[in-house]
Amino acid sequence: MAIQHIISKRIDPIFAVSIGLAAAFTRINREEKEKGRTTGESVDVLKRRWRLAWQDFGQEKKI
Repeated sequence: MAIQHIISKRIDPIFAVSIGLAAAFTRINREEKEKGRTTGESVDVLKRRWRLAWQDFGQEKKI
């Protein structure tokens, strides 16, 4: 049983993150379709937001 616990202990967080990402993608896709966008357009919006988020993360904010 100790081996099963070690495997589960390592895989459970990966499983949880993957389920969370899938749920987020499903919600975003649904909201984008309500706005009249296709899945391809939604993916483009997501890519743009991802780049902006990481670009802002690397820069210090000035007040």
